[in-house]
Amino acid sequence: MEHVTEGTWESLPVPLHPLVLRALLELGFPYMTPVQSATIPLFMKNKDVAAEAVTGSGKTLAFVIPILEILLRREEKLKKSQVGAIIITPTRELALQIDEVLTHFTKHFPQFSQILWIGGRNPGEDVERFKEQGGNIIVATPGRLEDMFRRKAEGLDLAGCVKSLDVLVLDEADRLLDMGFEASINTILELLPKQRRTGLFSATQTQEVENLVRAGLRNPVRISVKEKGVAASSTQKTPSRLENYYMVCKADEKFNQLVHFLRNHKQEKHLVFFSTCACVEYYGKALEALVRSVKIMCIHGKMKYKRNKIFMEFRQLQSGILVCTDVMARGVDIPEVNWVLQYDPPSSASAFVHRCGRTARIGHGGSALVFLLPMEESYINFLAINQKCPLQEMKPQRNTVDLLPKLKSSALADRAMFEKGMKAFVSYVQAYAKHECNLIFRLKDLDFASLARGFALLKMPRMPELRGKQFPDFVPVDMNTDTIPFKDKIREKQRQKRLEQQKEKTENEGKRKFIKNKAWSKQKAKKEKKKKMNEKRKRVEGSDIEDEDMEELLNDTRLLKKFKKGKITEEEFEKGLLTSGKRKIKTDLGIPDLEDDC
Repeated sequence: MEHVTEGTWESLPVPLHPLVLRALLELGFPYMTPVQSATIPLFMKNKDVAAEAVTGSGKTLAFVIPILEILLRREEKLKKSQVGAIIITPTRELALQIDEVLTHFTKHFPQFSQILWIGGRNPGEDVERFKEQGGNIIVATPGRLEDMFRRKAEGLDLAGCVKSLDVLVLDEADRLLDMGFEASINTILELLPKQRRTGLFSATQTQEVENLVRAGLRNPVRISVKEKGVAASSTQKTPSRLENYYMVCKADEKFNQLVHFLRNHKQEKHLVFFSTCACVEYYGKALEALVRSVKIMCIHGKMKYKRNKIFMEFRQLQSGILVCTDVMARGVDIPEVNWVLQYDPPSSASAFVHRCGRTARIGHGGSALVFLLPMEESYINFLAINQKCPLQEMKPQRNTVDLLPKLKSSALADRAMFEKGMKAFVSYVQAYAKHECNLIFRLKDLDFASLARGFALLKMPRMPELRGKQFPDFVPVDMNTDTIPFKDKIREKQRQKRLEQQKEKTENEGKRKFIKNKAWSKQKAKKEKKKKMNEKRKRVEGSDIEDEDMEELLNDTRLLKKFKKGKITEEEFEKGLLTSGKRKIKTDLGIPDLEDDC
């Protein structure tokens, strides 16, 4: 490992607590990184800090150490329920990682309690844990933290607990805003005391981050740490020890190239990025079947409860493959990642930098490879100019085994695989249409036939983007795909039951349409109305009324209806009846006298 250092911890102008130094040695960090040496003294001198540094530069320790030092220097010691520091982070994986780092320090300081609040856990249990154990230091995602402020009815007055707050840290601030947490962040800031130290840490500086600095920090010291040497002169945003490659190949060759690469690097640790959750689900299953003797795991944002377990398990592995979305692109520190493979380019150029930053962290070497279609080759120049990120070409391997027929066979054998492939294709096309760099990633230039072959589809899905298009280069399978069964017998049994119910429903609807065109409820109302009219006609016929009196009778009936609805007064109603001169008819029909009602 090549050390990128700014001296030892003892060389800091503000001395650290001996137990903090001991924890640093236990973690294997005898030297500081540039961002740590620049940030820690300022933070400890009660300055608000806005720090920008390349990914993998050691930002976590740059705020964990000042938090502990500030809390240790408090005149009044924190009680169990008093919150002294809050660290807000965009993803639960990053929160877990920060919580783990913090634990290495707080084990030496039993007077401090820490608590982790993230999604995928029972909020009621989080409330009870805080009430029992307290939480002087909170590590949380924005949504869960905002939710905890609303739990006063359950006995948690968090707004009261944070009155003792000394430090707030917003980690990966640009990602917090990209992921739509701006409203939650603003709500949280309003509930926190103004007299506090605030640290804002980010790998990229955006206008949104600048707005957050103005809103949440008071006279902040701005720190921008660049890499030394070549990286510093070109303001390169990726680690200088990262070797960045690209490979240009057709859509129907890309999967074969990926599998060939992974089979040749089985002893290494890889992150494989896809653009959507559905693509992760589909290609994850495909790689499990085709790359043997390697641990393959999948993680994406729609996983509720398994994410934490998968993330922690993969961190412990010496080699393996993690198939993931951009949920793993920011902040997370997975030890010894050798390769970051981007099967699909990310939706934004800044996300490209963050993906690559999962390797070559804090002095280690690492490599990244992005797969591009021939029409996307100009993306290389764009990255070099926009992100100061130069890439080298890696030629596609020749004579690779064509694995797409195997993938097709697995879709024919199992409906689950067939449906995953269809969903993955649809989600990929929809994500492609929303790409930030749409001058390069143009949906209308996409070769849908080649893409469908690359997904090993059995037929083209029905979707708006393909409406009216012909695909002579794509040959669908000559069979009814509705007959493909699930390999899972329980799922297949449920599917057959649903098909049977659907068939009965269709048949019944057809019969109804043949007999009656109107809704059943309207038919019933019409029958009731007809029945009332017949009854009224019979009563009129049984009262011996002459034809010439019928009109007057109808007028009386109309008057009664108007009176009951409040459209005319009693006086008007009585006057109307008197003018008709048919009081006898009124009595025969059972129309009550007004005097009797009174």
